[in-house]
Amino acid sequence: MRSTCGENLKLSIFGESHGPVVGMTLEGIPAGLAIDLEKLQVFLQRRAPGQNAWSTPRKEADLPEFSEGMQDGITNGGPITAVIHNQNTRSGDYGNVLCCPRPGHADFTSYVKYGEIFPGGGHFSGRMTAPMCIAGGMCKQWLENMGIQIGAHVLQIGTAEDEAFDAVDPRLDMVNSDFPTLSKNAGEDMQAQIAAAKKELDSLGGWIECAITGLPAGIGDPMFGGVENRIAQIVYGIPAVKGLVFGDTQNTGSENNDSFTVENSIVKTLTNHCGGILGGITNGMPVIFKVAIKPTPSIGKPQQTVNLQTGEVTTIQVKGRHDPCIVPRAVPVVEAAAAIALYDMILGTPQTDRRK
Repeated sequence: MRSTCGENLKLSIFGESHGPVVGMTLEGIPAGLAIDLEKLQVFLQRRAPGQNAWSTPRKEADLPEFSEGMQDGITNGGPITAVIHNQNTRSGDYGNVLCCPRPGHADFTSYVKYGEIFPGGGHFSGRMTAPMCIAGGMCKQWLENMGIQIGAHVLQIGTAEDEAFDAVDPRLDMVNSDFPTLSKNAGEDMQAQIAAAKKELDSLGGWIECAITGLPAGIGDPMFGGVENRIAQIVYGIPAVKGLVFGDTQNTGSENNDSFTVENSIVKTLTNHCGGILGGITNGMPVIFKVAIKPTPSIGKPQQTVNLQTGEVTTIQVKGRHDPCIVPRAVPVVEAAAAIALYDMILGTPQTDRRK
């Protein structure tokens, strides 16, 4: 299984949903960078399970244990390794699905590829986003020290829609709330729809919108090294992600093109339909993108499947503890993925601003 990414830094994620630990190793980080471990824990708690009515009842402390790569909260230039101990697994809940693939899951393709269906999804599980958030939470701190901020909110769940970011001047002050939306009413509507789906033994998907501010112009490359490409590679590593959209594509050309202006001797655009990226390279405006999240596939309704041992069509009812909607807990994971991609790119980019 390929569970590594990065060019200037190298992130490796290991472990399984119901194994003893999940963890990550982050290589290529310079020595002398501070890590605020308390702030990192606050970030990890935004993703952690078992905290509210719209997440799985599975409770995990998600306390990272660092074994190397730092001393007294300062990086030493070596690989940074951290693990999170899984403390509340119930593999017995999956006894009825180890030969009958759950619809919507990677069970069938895992069986075809590896000859096995793993309890709780194994390495395919959303549990693997916990170590991704360790790496992303650290990268997010280092980016913040450079004046680069990353924040995301729930844009849509079911038929409930939040306000979109102001693409020129996005507001990021909602990111630490339990249910991050720009509009309180929209958040309440979303929570009501999640509760209704849960009552019907069903689930909901939705959209997350992410904004990145403070990025200088000139980061990225054309073709395969573009900012969109690099962010997308890691965001698509988040289970349940089904699509990304950068900027705005629904206007005519005359409406979509962003006119240029000069402000304090710096070239900017009046609007930001391009989402802060032109030709794969940042233009100095906020980077804005949206992420589509599918409905949680583990639902309590009876579903048709196949017994892979007998070849017979059968019915399955998924047990266990699952999120009726994964979207709210995926918000910090999207931020983490963006932070990893950007810090990787910045490590290999001369800090030159050519707008002046």
